[in-house]
Amino acid sequence: MIEVATQKVATLVEALPYIRRFAGKVVVVKYGGNALAGTSDHDALALFAEDIVLMRLVGIRPVVVHGGGPQISQLMNRLGKTTEFRDGLRVTDAETVDIARMVLIGQVNPQIVAAINVHGNYAVGVSGEDARLIQAAPRAPELGYVGDVTAINPGILQGLLRDEFVPVVATVGTDLAGQAYNINADTVAGAIAESLGAEKLVYLTDIEGLRRDVAEATSLIRQTHADELEALVADGTIAGGMIPKVTSCIRAVRSGVNRAHILDGRIAHVLLLELFTDAGIGTMVAPLAADIRADERSTRSAP
Repeated sequence: MIEVATQKVATLVEALPYIRRFAGKVVVVKYGGNALAGTSDHDALALFAEDIVLMRLVGIRPVVVHGGGPQISQLMNRLGKTTEFRDGLRVTDAETVDIARMVLIGQVNPQIVAAINVHGNYAVGVSGEDARLIQAAPRAPELGYVGDVTAINPGILQGLLRDEFVPVVATVGTDLAGQAYNINADTVAGAIAESLGAEKLVYLTDIEGLRRDVAEATSLIRQTHADELEALVADGTIAGGMIPKVTSCIRAVRSGVNRAHILDGRIAHVLLLELFTDAGIGTMVAPLAADIRADERSTRSAP
């Protein structure tokens, strides 16, 4: 019993400098639909909610941005609609954008809000349509109602953070005429992190991080930087659905976000493991190679 208690105390002591460092800082967490769909029960979501609440209670200001790709595909299949992707983006006609709104705003968003609020009155659900939070324009005619972020109006998020709430954002945006667009949640998370001057941008998905060789688990990249990621995209090492995520990381760290992280959201308490332990977990992205310092994560191996 004493050994177990001692280990718990050691863990708290290890977390202390990180709690001090990140207190008062904004951390944007993108909770992917793949992470949510990666379990047959609600344990993963419940553990995620505990992490968010603990972050909030120690003074960090989390903002949750969520996707819902698998859930949208499931509803489309039930309705007899075919799902088509191009370069990791869903081709979205008028009916599909309505389905995306139903799933993101009506299903996934309240599910995450409810899981967080089991622990108290913390989370508030919003969509990109609220207070014109996410302003959008069509990306390409062949993609239909798939949008690019043209601007983020962070006022509603800043107000919620000032009032000590946790915003949970559904990634539906609108143009000047009020037309709704389905927007890649990775891209939105990065844009929101930039607009809020976030300390960290964290992606939770269904992989343990980035690999130099997709088929080789031992090739996990523990630390990297924007220039190296750009090269890995250019040579095809990073491809498909990972491109929007990595592109968003690159842009965010080059636009003032201190660090970006890609983590496996299926791992219990993965957020706490990354934020509050020396070793960390997953892939951490810095702006420049020179920014990767030995004291950032003492037991990580540099790229």
